[in-house]
Amino acid sequence: MLARECRLIVSGDTALKYLSTRGDSTARSFSEILLEGLAPDGGLYLPTHYPAVDTTTLARWRGLSYADLAFEILSLYIDDIPPEDLKRLVSRTYTAEVFGSVAITPLRRLGAAEEGVWIQELSNGPTLAFKDMAMQLLGALFEYELARRGQTLNILGATSGDTGSAAEYAMRGKQGVKVFMLSPFGRMSPFQQAQMFSLQDSNIHNLSVQGVFDDCQDIVKAVSNDLAFKRRYSIGTVNSINWARLLAQVVYYFAGYFQATTHNGQKVSFAVPSGNFGNVCAGHVARMMGLPIEQLVVATNENDVLDEFFRTGRYRVRASAETYETSSPSMDISKASNFERFVFDLLGRDGARTAALFGPAVSRDGGFTLTDAERERLPGFGFVSGRSTHADRLATIRDAWQRCGTMIDTHTADGVKVALEHRHPGTPMIVLETALPAKFAATIQEALGREPVRPAGLDGIEALPKRFTVVPVDVDTVKRFIEAEA
Repeated sequence: MLARECRLIVSGDTALKYLSTRGDSTARSFSEILLEGLAPDGGLYLPTHYPAVDTTTLARWRGLSYADLAFEILSLYIDDIPPEDLKRLVSRTYTAEVFGSVAITPLRRLGAAEEGVWIQELSNGPTLAFKDMAMQLLGALFEYELARRGQTLNILGATSGDTGSAAEYAMRGKQGVKVFMLSPFGRMSPFQQAQMFSLQDSNIHNLSVQGVFDDCQDIVKAVSNDLAFKRRYSIGTVNSINWARLLAQVVYYFAGYFQATTHNGQKVSFAVPSGNFGNVCAGHVARMMGLPIEQLVVATNENDVLDEFFRTGRYRVRASAETYETSSPSMDISKASNFERFVFDLLGRDGARTAALFGPAVSRDGGFTLTDAERERLPGFGFVSGRSTHADRLATIRDAWQRCGTMIDTHTADGVKVALEHRHPGTPMIVLETALPAKFAATIQEALGREPVRPAGLDGIEALPKRFTVVPVDVDTVKRFIEAEA
């Protein structure tokens, strides 16, 4: 009830701008924050309110094409791009040619044996991962806004596997854009490495950091928090700390809902493999808007920071040495950078309290613990969680293949495993597919004794020439690289 009340109270103000989760009250427009990434005070941007969507609006949207649905949703949050321009950008992004089907994110049943459980296909884009759903639009928005301003942008990002390739494929050849992508050295699958490192475009730079993903993410935040450097070199981000990327992800929750239900008001649940919390945070936004979501099921791997939080109210960040290297590597994350957005809402949008928790507390104490009163608010937001291990995902991949005839990747397997633990009779459970099995062939081979089928044109990608630079876990080294190449 608390979540719904919060949404209705704040939606009375029709002037939608963007504020920082850490208390900076300077209201900014969408186009301003599109290119900025982190707020100047180190917080993340959120809209002043979540536009309310009622059953009448849902009825109007049901049956729209994916591109038209995206335009309707994005228009609620973007008022400084002319509607005709926004519609053109969205229509050029979400096409069957790019995403493989008219539905863009079609649902398929997990199998007859699992009644009411669906897989939402989000991985049919150029890099075979759900990140394409937002990144393709982000590339178009960046190019549009930079041309409108006559400016250039240097994108600095961190990836645990899929964000990097999705960003690079979306930005390659884009006018006025250079990409500097940090990834953990040796911790991605061979396919993921090949997708990124084989790109030879002059505006793409891959930096392989001798650490874990959290080290890469910390470097990105440190550079972004150096306001003088950020402004001198026009640094922007494509990680899920960028609001525009998260906003684009909200759309597929509505698209999944319409495919899984027959009437407006019927509830669904979503199970989301989660590491950095961006994907499931988009579901939180959709629920706050009024989409009838019963549960948001957070599925983690052995790096179970988020599962621990939702079970105990304790957010305990692990050090690099405690971050496990797993067979679902895109979730090998112990600092969920997007998590701050949800906690801001949980705390009643108290910027000072959010800053206290995510600033000194995380670095000094390795995390924080909610008060009893704060923890009592958690159930009102619909989150539940669970954990999956290597043995679990092997068993889930085998079961999905043998009983249901469906081949799923390792991350989606984590989602399925936890989804089955939380499904309710009569409520459709939609598992968000995060990647295609071809990206994690070694584990598929271990589980099924066979190689996954690769989409046409991707055979032998690991053998292509690679271009990347190995760097230490050092902010100044990354800054010097940017200075030399920007």
